[in-house]
Amino acid sequence: MSTATGQAPTAPSGVDHPSLVPALLLADALSPAAGPRPSRRGVRRSVRDWVVDVSLFLLALVVGLVFLAEASSRPDPPPDGLLFADLVLGCLGCLLLWGRRRWPVGTALLLALVGTVSDMSGIAVLVGLFTVAVHRIGRPVLAVATANLCALAVYVWLRPDPDLPVPVFAALCVLVMAAVVAWGMFVRARRQLVVSLRDRAVRTEAEQRLRVDQARQLERTRIAREMHDVLAHRLSLLSMHAGALEFRPDAPPADVAAAAGVVRASARQALEDLREVIGVLRESGAPGAVEPPQPALGDLPALVEECRQAGLRIRVGYRVPELATVPPSAGRAAYRVVQEALTNVRKHAPGTVADVLVAGGAGTGLTVEVRNPPPVGDEAPGHLPGSGTGLVGLLERVSLAGGTLEHGWTPEGEFRLRAVLPWPAPVAVA
Repeated sequence: MSTATGQAPTAPSGVDHPSLVPALLLADALSPAAGPRPSRRGVRRSVRDWVVDVSLFLLALVVGLVFLAEASSRPDPPPDGLLFADLVLGCLGCLLLWGRRRWPVGTALLLALVGTVSDMSGIAVLVGLFTVAVHRIGRPVLAVATANLCALAVYVWLRPDPDLPVPVFAALCVLVMAAVVAWGMFVRARRQLVVSLRDRAVRTEAEQRLRVDQARQLERTRIAREMHDVLAHRLSLLSMHAGALEFRPDAPPADVAAAAGVVRASARQALEDLREVIGVLRESGAPGAVEPPQPALGDLPALVEECRQAGLRIRVGYRVPELATVPPSAGRAAYRVVQEALTNVRKHAPGTVADVLVAGGAGTGLTVEVRNPPPVGDEAPGHLPGSGTGLVGLLERVSLAGGTLEHGWTPEGEFRLRAVLPWPAPVAVA
């Protein structure tokens, strides 16, 4: 005999065979679940679904037949008509298990109705209840559990067991039903946790790819900025000397040779600088790659002298205690500011005098200022067009160093490029 949740305490009762319940629940827990609903119309069962469903059907049928045989072999067996109805309804209950994936709630309710009089359908009733607990939450589970309680009351009234008191038998059946529902909710929570962890892993992997792409883009931007700062300076020198050769074809041979030597040296240096930058680009992802040394503020006099030799007129004022004492980040940014400013002077104001001022100290900050008047007359031969991105790159570089950058025409009619960079005071040692 059977209830909505278990078997009677006699030999065919599911309560007397508790070892079958964990095996039944474990078999269903191993079935795949692809979301809140176990199956939809038009979705075909997988191989694993077929294995689980066939196993559950055979288990419910075989165990139900065993229960029915034990019930018929008791000293006081039920009437033959009841046994025949039990057999028919039990087979019907086992067949209903094939619809549990598509209609879990409806199947569980029908099985509860069958379990009011059928001992053979006990395992099928448990499977239907467990399926609802796994694939539904809230009201459907409560409705099916209530239907099973009502079926239990009807079963106790129709087929009371003489070996156990009714309260004991009902309590055992309620415990089995509660265990089935709890196990189903646990399986559901575990599946949701697996799905959540899988989604989190996918999101983490996507975020990691995004961070890698961002880092790669930042590295490319940094290398492009270095290429601009280095090559613009070298190519402007080349343009200036090549323009002088073109503008003065009748110059003395010694001057032509000197200008040609400067052009050759500048071209060679430009190629070396380009090779260094491209080498960084190629080896930036290699383990243990070492970048070439970056310029510092102590290299500024050499830059000024190189520009003077190229024909640019420069007045320089140093108002710092020592150029080498400037922090590396601030010194590198200041060097690039002066380099870009002098390159722009050669491009846009050839023939003018550039005034460079470097002032500051520890605790007060570092100020770099380059001024030049507007160009006079026509553009010089070999004038280089501006890319329009040099000042933008400088602004980003100075901002990353924690400073500020200003540029524009002053009321005196001069173009001024001014950068203020942090220079923290030394920490006193107690």
